[in-house]
Amino acid sequence: MKPGARIQAAIEILDTIYSANEPTERLIDFYFRKRRYAGSSDRRAIKDFVYNILRHISRLNWWIKLVDKELEINPRIQIIAELSLIRNLSLLQIQENFNGHNHCPLPLTLREEKLAIDLFGQLINHSDMPSFVALEYPKWLDKSLKTIWPERLTIEMSALNQPAPLDIRVNTLKTTLENVRSSLLKDSINSELMQMSPIGLRLTEKIRLEETKAYKMGWIEVQDEGSQLIALLCDAKPNMDVVDLCAGAGGKTLALAATMGRNKKMAGQLIACDISSYRLNRLIPRKKRAGALGIQIHTIDSKTDDWVHYNSMRNDRILVDAPCTGTGTWRRKPISRIQISPEDLKTKISTQKQILQLASKLIKLGGRIIYSTCSILKEENEDQLNWFVENHNDFQVIPIETVWGETIGGEAPTSLNLRLSPASNRTDGYFCAILEKVR
Repeated sequence: MKPGARIQAAIEILDTIYSANEPTERLIDFYFRKRRYAGSSDRRAIKDFVYNILRHISRLNWWIKLVDKELEINPRIQIIAELSLIRNLSLLQIQENFNGHNHCPLPLTLREEKLAIDLFGQLINHSDMPSFVALEYPKWLDKSLKTIWPERLTIEMSALNQPAPLDIRVNTLKTTLENVRSSLLKDSINSELMQMSPIGLRLTEKIRLEETKAYKMGWIEVQDEGSQLIALLCDAKPNMDVVDLCAGAGGKTLALAATMGRNKKMAGQLIACDISSYRLNRLIPRKKRAGALGIQIHTIDSKTDDWVHYNSMRNDRILVDAPCTGTGTWRRKPISRIQISPEDLKTKISTQKQILQLASKLIKLGGRIIYSTCSILKEENEDQLNWFVENHNDFQVIPIETVWGETIGGEAPTSLNLRLSPASNRTDGYFCAILEKVR
């Protein structure tokens, strides 16, 4: 594809991303499935173009409005700004790609030409930008984020706007970390040990894992290091009764199956629950590939579900990987920064409380609720934990450092509750708290 055709493809993909409430990766894959003529280098370049816009969207929009307040912002205008500000292309160079020929974008209008001229030679960052523009986060979260990181806001938010690495979890039901690393090397794939997770590897380059022997054999699962740690902190042992209450497609469920040794028949049970049968159905082929036995799947219809009554006060572990704003995954999903709203946060907080209430009915005396989110917001993390403890005096918080020593080993990154972030821990943003029923 010509450079101009790649630009036009990026414009079309961004148009779809802005109008559809679907994951960016899924929309990009769908776009290319209909355009088989695009080679691997074309797809990679176009994808990088799209993500570069999304990671600079607030600053690009700020510059566009500074130059022309009346100009309607759309993907085409954002890309012209990106070419001028970030790639430092002159008007003539941009015009060569915007020529209307061979799937290239239509020629620039006079107004677009002026925009390109005015932005050429400028730096993407400007001292007049408010922090929420310069650091690419919603204005309405300004107070909340500055409360969390009063001294480290720039460092933490900058890291959340960088591309995420590719982490994999070794499926210990089938193999060892050493065997996986050796197998990947035979496929010319380099990896490095993780700083905290003893069952994970970080790949030094982005590749198609599905084509590797390790993936085909069910030896690995794609999973961020932080997510691996949360599964380990559940301390789910063989013959326990364990529930993954918000299992989704079952990434943490499979990790729990590994720590429980569920590659053979045993007492106890592991149940993956969710309100979405569509998400849960994705676990069926995954558990087969992983060699995980005895995982039950249950779609929860309501709090009055008979399953809830049958399973009340009988479980050793309840993992509540709660639905949240996903602010901790912004480096993987930069578009979500402009999609979330204060109303979304309020809805998530309400849902989290309902799920915690349900979990408190399912856990037995001496059992533990592991509450986690992929959010960096205090409102979804510490505030929810405090609310639960204040309203449930039969539970107490178990320090993370205690459980860490029993399950992972070494020194825990935090003492009472687990807080992870890209800048501090090289993971996605995560929160985890452990609650034990004591009476």
